[in-house]
Amino acid sequence: MEYHNPVLLKETVDGLNIKPDGVYVDVTFGGGGHSKEILRRLGPNGKLFAFDQDEDALANALPDERFVLINENFRHIKRFLRFHGVRNVDGILGDLGVSSHQFDVPERGFSTRFDAGLDMRMSQKNDLNAYKVVNEYDDANLRRVFYDYGELKNAPALSRTIIEARVHRPIKTTDELKEVLAKYLPERVRNKVLAQIYQAIRIEVNQEMDVLKEFLEQSLEILNPGGRLSVISYHSLEDRLVKRFIKNGMFEGEPERDFFGNFSVPFKTIGKLIVPENEEIKVNNRARSAKLRIAEKK
Repeated sequence: MEYHNPVLLKETVDGLNIKPDGVYVDVTFGGGGHSKEILRRLGPNGKLFAFDQDEDALANALPDERFVLINENFRHIKRFLRFHGVRNVDGILGDLGVSSHQFDVPERGFSTRFDAGLDMRMSQKNDLNAYKVVNEYDDANLRRVFYDYGELKNAPALSRTIIEARVHRPIKTTDELKEVLAKYLPERVRNKVLAQIYQAIRIEVNQEMDVLKEFLEQSLEILNPGGRLSVISYHSLEDRLVKRFIKNGMFEGEPERDFFGNFSVPFKTIGKLIVPENEEIKVNNRARSAKLRIAEKK
């Protein structure tokens, strides 16, 4: 099964500061690119656990006795690591968002390039799909999705247009959705606006913001002191959450001050924000919006 090159491969794995006998987690296994590099740096007593909720990724499982692939959403990282007898780890890697493979399979409905049924589920086990969001959400919820997750200022108009159209017949495919919203897709900004609309629906379908928050909170619990968190995000909503959690150990408000008046925060930021070089973007288009942040648990 064709999976594209992993983004920021060396930088992301370097960020984990791998110990040969350490225990590591790749929560977004995909094609296994990052996992292969982690295993290459581990010694015979090291261990790597990987998560991927997409059943397609199971075909890429690595034949290595140091490796375990768990077919679950990484929002359950703590529970499933405990199931395997692991309470603490030395590093966690996350490459967020949709894999290149998921974009490239037309029937998954993730890509603006293809006509497909309204699906957009990262796991086929999920009940909620894009069809239900588009055809069953009320006006308030559709507006919320487009405004919060697509950052679309015309969210009320988009919602109203969808609701008016679906009265006559359900909107079943991505092309039908484009047709319904055609007046909001002028040629000069068509691709950008479509990408925002698709992103908004996809995030809602897969509860991506909630999943990311739960994952980050659990990562703090299971990382050993000195353990590293290495996370690639692809849009500002993800990156803001990751940046704020690394900086403050929380998503809202300010951390408490210690006896000396200093902020008490659980992570130390390692280096600066890392983005791909132009050479990587040329050979791997998915890298163009990638942002890597690395942190170490105090």
